[in-house]
Amino acid sequence: MKRLFYGLVKFFTAPIRLMLRPLKKPYKKVERRVNQNLRWQLIVVFAICLFSSVMMFFLGNSFFQKRSYYTDVDYSKSIHDMQNQSYYIVSEIYNKQTSSKDKENIENIINKHNSSNTKILISDLQGKILYKSSNAEESYIDISMALKNSIKFNQSMNTEGYENYKGEFIAFYPLQFKDGEVSYVILKGVPIGDITRKEINRENSFIALLWAVIFFIGLFFVITGKKVQYLQSIATTIMNMSKGDLKQRVPLIGEDELTVLAQNINFMAEELNNKIEVERELEKTKSELITNVSHDLRTPLTSILGYLNLIKDKKFSDENQLMEYSGIAYNKSVKLKKLIDELFEYTKLSGEGVKLNISLISLNELLEQLLEEFVPVFEENNLVIIKDIKKDNIMLYADGEKIARVFENLLGNAIRYSYKPGEIKVGLYQEDEKSIFYISNRANNIPKDELNKVFDRFYRVEKSRSESTGGSGLGLAICKNIIKLHKGSMCASSEGDSITFKVYLNNKAE
Repeated sequence: MKRLFYGLVKFFTAPIRLMLRPLKKPYKKVERRVNQNLRWQLIVVFAICLFSSVMMFFLGNSFFQKRSYYTDVDYSKSIHDMQNQSYYIVSEIYNKQTSSKDKENIENIINKHNSSNTKILISDLQGKILYKSSNAEESYIDISMALKNSIKFNQSMNTEGYENYKGEFIAFYPLQFKDGEVSYVILKGVPIGDITRKEINRENSFIALLWAVIFFIGLFFVITGKKVQYLQSIATTIMNMSKGDLKQRVPLIGEDELTVLAQNINFMAEELNNKIEVERELEKTKSELITNVSHDLRTPLTSILGYLNLIKDKKFSDENQLMEYSGIAYNKSVKLKKLIDELFEYTKLSGEGVKLNISLISLNELLEQLLEEFVPVFEENNLVIIKDIKKDNIMLYADGEKIARVFENLLGNAIRYSYKPGEIKVGLYQEDEKSIFYISNRANNIPKDELNKVFDRFYRVEKSRSESTGGSGLGLAICKNIIKLHKGSMCASSEGDSITFKVYLNNKAE
């Protein structure tokens, strides 16, 4: 049954929908503009509320309106009827070509059109009554007086109207019979008034006006309720954000300026939250940096001071032991200098205004030269190099010295941590206008959640920070900063005990 009802509604409304189809696109366009503009929304809401309240005022006013009436007697209909009576008599006598001597026919016509409140008289030019209705008694009439009264009546009708006429009505019409005799048809009578009830004036009701105002305010509150709630939601969220809860977000509703405001507030909160997180991370890194630097500097320095104290106090048995103590102190001093140099280099690369000595270099030749220099180190550590370097010469604009430092650090890092004996695979190729260098070796597995941390300064997978198990923790951080200065990127990945580092460099000069 319901399906049948909807089908009938759809069938009968089809012509209307067809007529309104051309207006669909303009309507959608206007609707979209209104939805995107808060000012237009308020104008539309105000117009709807005003129109509705005016309609409610008229409805309420028709019910509560005060009206004044008076009773009046209207003679117009009766006068018109009497005028028609006399006119019909003249017309009928004339149309039937009646003779002035045809008494029977004339009397029939008179009695036919006569009524209870009128008298019909036919007189000659001197006023002698020739024919009259059955209720008339006159035998003579003053023609001049009758004519005067008829003119007076017409003048009265032109100024006062039929409604207020009072007195006897006289209609005066000339008549010519078939035989040429000229007469007058005179109709006399008192008009019968129709009692009518007329309205004097209307006074608008104050109750209706008050009701319309209340309706306007109520409807305005209902329609704008959602917008006000949205504003309150934005205000509440801002208040919570001001108290430090930057994870709160304003819901995005609609397309107007309030939505844009909500988007900006959310963006501001996101930026502030990110900055606070960065500051917290920096503070944490700062603490870790101080701890790590203190540890890494104190360890060799303690050893140096210890051996120097032994030499100062002459706590050595012979010259060979003295040389041994001096050699250990010297080696520790070299490591300390290397650590300080790396820290200085990292600080310099991390600062602003670093200038690169850009020139066109061949990555193939640079890498081959470095690998040749590292051959003795590979042999000493019982490691084999597997090359995967494309024969095509890979040219790009870069700072050759700093790129060489990146390759050296990655090779040194692989040598230090690789299983021994073992293999180190080094590759270089081009892909999508990028030069890609990679180095892969087998070593202790690095958890995936720590892979991204290996590029942080002073970070080491081995937490004890022992000299025998790793370097300063600055090598990969320096590499990342150098590649970042070249508008490139670095990443690390692991699969089982295989660890791979990749460097991406843009072939085009930036």
